Amino acid sequence: MIKIIMHGCSGKMGKVVCSLVGDDPDCVIAAGIDPVGTSDDFPVFRTPAECNIDADVIIDFSTASAVPALLDFAAERKLPVILCTTGFSDELNEQVKKTAEKTAVLKSANMSVGVNLLFSLVQKAALALADSGFDIEIVEKHHNQKIDAPSGTALAIADAINEALDNKYGYVYDRSQKREKRSQNEIGIHSVRGGNIVGEHDVIFAGKDEIIEINHRAASKEIFAVGAVKAAKYLAGKPAGFYTMKDVLKDVLE
Repeated sequence: MIKIIMHGCSGKMGKVVCSLVGDDPDCVIAAGIDPVGTSDDFPVFRTPAECNIDADVIIDFSTASAVPALLDFAAERKLPVILCTTGFSDELNEQVKKTAEKTAVLKSANMSVGVNLLFSLVQKAALALADSGFDIEIVEKHHNQKIDAPSGTALAIADAINEALDNKYGYVYDRSQKREKRSQNEIGIHSVRGGNIVGEHDVIFAGKDEIIEINHRAASKEIFAVGAVKAAKYLAGKPAGFYTMKDVLKDVLE
């Protein structure tokens, strides 16, 4: 039985994860961490430092501002941690790297199995199309409560494409400030916020007289929770180091 600490247990995604784990015979929520949370099923602590429950792994669905204290806690306790929160600063990403020297850390902009397959597909498409002059644009859509833009997933898609193309491309987020043609070596990234859109990502390869689109639509938040729990089962017991969903889904993606 894998014992999980749910960081952000009273948030929307935290509740989905807790519900999913409740139906899983292989794992259990041992404790929650949330400044405003309560639960009848497990103890909830306001801060990581207050949590004194033994566990095998932490799942984080919170906010970027809450992550530094969690990383300190994970490093001190040598607890593997899965970071599902987005909007990290460069400074926070450095802390993630340092924490990975002391315990297992898995960070992903998107926990969905389908999105991680998308990363692989866009890399193959970019390799096949870039030399033929195809322009690359990414459009992401999310609900009106999402704070960061562009989404972490959109940036991860751009990074996956750029990695496949020897990091020759720059990112453009706003074309309103310059009146000029787009350059060949750029990836346009555009954000839409509205309603209760769970998450949509469109990758557009636009060439002369033809357009290829690869897209992913999330119908519910449960797909992210499924990936997070899958990652928790994978990461529990792993040695210190930095991991991604590619490691979790290695057999699927290869």
